[in-house]
Amino acid sequence: MLTTLGPHRWRRRAAGLLAAALVTAITAITATSLPANVQASPPGDRDVTAVLFEWRFDSIARACQDTLGPKGYGFVQVSPPQEHIQGWQWWTSYQPVSYDISSRLGDRNAFRAMTEACHGAGVKVIVDAVINHMTAGSGTGTGGTNYNKYDYPGFYQVQDFHSCRKHISDYRNRYDVQECELLGLADLNTGSDYVRGRIAGYLNDLLSLGADGFRIDAAKHIAASDLAAIRSRMSNPNAYWIQEVIYGAGEAVQPSEYLGTGDVQEFRYARDLKRVFQNEKLAYLRNYGEGWGYLSSGKAGVFVNNHDTERNGETLSYKNGSDYTLANVFMLAWPYGTPHVHSGYEFSDRDAGPPNGGHVNACYSDGWTCQHAWRQIANMVGFRNAAAGTGVTNWWDNGNDQIAFGRGDRAFVAINQEGGTLTRTFQTSLPAGTYCDVQHGDPTTSGGCTGPTYTVNSSGQFAASIGPGDAVALYRGAAGSPTPDPSQSPSDRVNVTFAVTATTVWGQNIFVVGDHPDLGSWNPDRALPMSAASYPQWRLTTPLPSGSAIQYKYIRKESNGHVTWESGNNRTATIPNSGTLTLTDNWRN
Repeated sequence: MLTTLGPHRWRRRAAGLLAAALVTAITAITATSLPANVQASPPGDRDVTAVLFEWRFDSIARACQDTLGPKGYGFVQVSPPQEHIQGWQWWTSYQPVSYDISSRLGDRNAFRAMTEACHGAGVKVIVDAVINHMTAGSGTGTGGTNYNKYDYPGFYQVQDFHSCRKHISDYRNRYDVQECELLGLADLNTGSDYVRGRIAGYLNDLLSLGADGFRIDAAKHIAASDLAAIRSRMSNPNAYWIQEVIYGAGEAVQPSEYLGTGDVQEFRYARDLKRVFQNEKLAYLRNYGEGWGYLSSGKAGVFVNNHDTERNGETLSYKNGSDYTLANVFMLAWPYGTPHVHSGYEFSDRDAGPPNGGHVNACYSDGWTCQHAWRQIANMVGFRNAAAGTGVTNWWDNGNDQIAFGRGDRAFVAINQEGGTLTRTFQTSLPAGTYCDVQHGDPTTSGGCTGPTYTVNSSGQFAASIGPGDAVALYRGAAGSPTPDPSQSPSDRVNVTFAVTATTVWGQNIFVVGDHPDLGSWNPDRALPMSAASYPQWRLTTPLPSGSAIQYKYIRKESNGHVTWESGNNRTATIPNSGTLTLTDNWRN
């Protein structure tokens, strides 16, 4: 059942157990979070949060050690850890039965082990805290607690809930929004001293288990003064808070009311980003953020999508291909707010809960999408860390959907969202040297790059050809500290586009590998990844030495690392002395 909430037509999903039957309702929207004191950018340069939606705690622990820490993420957000109603749907996590740590994602021992593992990898833990309401019905929780709508043994009874027992119907009425029931969910009286104490006790328990901060779910439905009172009772009142307060024009409750309590999620950022990427011009983004009337950058949490908005279509999602990928690239490169990267799973049923009950055997298997690990996104975390504290420089656009900009003398990115190749000599403020293109390769510990590199000359310029739906991103520290390379200039290389038509299934990707070092020297681990933006044609544009003869083949990699080589003899090509070269092929079975 879909329900419209407020004049901005925000839709949510929730559910409750009414009597013995499971009834669909709508739950509070989750977004992303981030840690620190009362500022959107926590201390230090690692300010990106990976939101591992509905991942089990043990799976998150592995992700912190294997991916999040090494890639430079500062924080991970975990789904609500408290006991909740039973059911296979994802939104059951957002209907608390008690504050015991006994959800489908793990128990308190697993939670503590996760925080220890993440801290060991340099990653802090943010908890999605549901404190506005309880459930909409009765039953037995995931930890074995029997409950009904206004009776939660050991926690709350009927007097602990607001007296308004109707659904919220008028978002222009503050009383309706903050004291009536969000789609039938029992609304806690957060003005009560007892309720405030119970909530603070829950948050303090999580802090004792290693949590570093909180994302406050449905904060809009709790008076800001109530949240301030709860926060004052915490063992660490400066633990990071970011609050879900969805902007709605003309509504009684506005995000600005909550800036004194913590940071606030800027939903307009994600909504407008979808509109720009799909219906307008990327050139409009040159003053994105405060210039668009958004919250102050220092208080705003931003995201491309969260688990609610990707399901109701209000924002982009993994289903939007290169639009989605490039929007994340832009978010991580652009100096507004604190970014949160959503990472969830495939769905056709919008209610569907996590695969394997939240256990992630491997990324890209069983439906786990793992956006946090996509090279184009994950490598931009390092870009953002390197560019911290710098403003935008060297903005360029073509008046349409091709843009480029730098971050001082630290980093530079170019994005092509048009249907044709962008070929240009870009002006940057980077020092002269050779840089790894982190959109298509990974920096190595020895100072090299597994993908293409670009040479910035003494004037701060480099030449590149960027395919449709693709980007190039360079930053200091990728491929080692930049050092001058006078032996090579942009004119020594020619941009070669590899284009192969190949059908794949989910979890498979196409790479090109060849005899030249820039093509991986026949090493599949150093093969260059190709873009599926024009699927079933896979494309890659990379600079290769002019006048050279190359041999190459295409390979297919599975999510488990298995490699399949196309059949037939090695393909051959001769790189011209100038201009460009496009090699159009078909996969050979």
